[in-house]
Amino acid sequence: MNKTSAPAADPAALAWDDYRFLLAVGRAGSLNGAAKRLAVSHPTVFRRINAIERALGVRLFERARDGYTPTPNGEEAIAAAAEIEARIAAAERRLSGLDARPTGKVRLTTVDPLLYGVLPPLLARFRRKHPGIVLQVTADNHTQDLSRHEADLALRPGGEPPEGLIGRKVARLASAVYRPRALRLPRGAGPQDLDGYDWLAPGGNLAHIGMAQWLRRMQYDRRTVFSANSLLALRDAAAAGMGLTVLPCYLGDGERALVRVGAPVEAMGTDLWLLSHPDLRRTERVRALADALRNGLRELQPRLSGRAENVAPAP
Repeated sequence: MNKTSAPAADPAALAWDDYRFLLAVGRAGSLNGAAKRLAVSHPTVFRRINAIERALGVRLFERARDGYTPTPNGEEAIAAAAEIEARIAAAERRLSGLDARPTGKVRLTTVDPLLYGVLPPLLARFRRKHPGIVLQVTADNHTQDLSRHEADLALRPGGEPPEGLIGRKVARLASAVYRPRALRLPRGAGPQDLDGYDWLAPGGNLAHIGMAQWLRRMQYDRRTVFSANSLLALRDAAAAGMGLTVLPCYLGDGERALVRVGAPVEAMGTDLWLLSHPDLRRTERVRALADALRNGLRELQPRLSGRAENVAPAP
C-alpha cells in the first residue's frame, strides 16, 4: 500500500495580518522586538508564529537564546511579506495623494527635543486654522519609514534626504557648549579650553550626531561621567550640576540653570529637513501641515540658530 504525504498548506491562504507578524519577527530578530513593533504582547507573537508554521507545515524560524533566525523557508516568506507590504503602502499613498480635502489624519515624526517648546505652538496654531485635521505625532530618534507609510511627514536634523523621498531644508540648527550656572570657568574660556572638566555626552543611538562627534574630536569624551540617548536628559543633568554638555541652542538657551560657553560651534551645526513621499504631494492635509511647519520654523530661525535675545547671561 503506497503512502502519500498530505499536501502542505497553501501560503496564499495566509491573511495579511499573518504576514505582518512574520515580517516583524524577521526584522526585529526576536519576539520582544516584534511585539514592540506590533504593539502586542510577547505571548501573542509566540502563539501566532507557531500557528503560522503549523498552517504551512514548515519551520520558518530557528529558535535560539539570542533570538529568532529565519530558515530558508522563513526568508522566502519574509520576502513575500515585504513585497505585499510595499504594494499596500504604495496603494495607500496613491489613494491619499488623490485626497484634496484639508481633513483627516496627518502623521508627523520628529525628534523629541523639537517637541519641547518648539513645535507645540506651531501645531496649536495649525489646528486653529485647520480644525478638520487630526495630528498624530511620533517623537523618537529612529526614522519612521515614509516609504512604508508609517508617517506622512518627517522633521529631522541631518543631511540629504534618502532616495525616493522629497526633502526641503527648513532651518539651520546651531549647537553650543553649556555649563551649570554654579560651575565657574577661567575668564575668557571658550569651547576649545575645557579639557579637565566632567562632561555629559550623547550616547546610544545619538552617538553619531555632530555634537557627539565634536566631543570625540576634542577628546573631551575621555572625561564623560554621564551619557544618555536623550538631549533632554543631558540638559536636565547639566542643569543639576553634573558637568558640561553640548546642546542645540534652542534647548539650552532657555534653561536658566545653564550658561552658554562662547558662541555656537559651527562644527556641531546641522540642517533641519522636512521630508515626505512624492505620492503625497497632492494631499491637501499633508501639504497644509508642511506649509505651516516651513513658515513657522522660518519665524523661529533666530532662536534655532542661537541668535535669540533671551540667552541667559553669564554671572
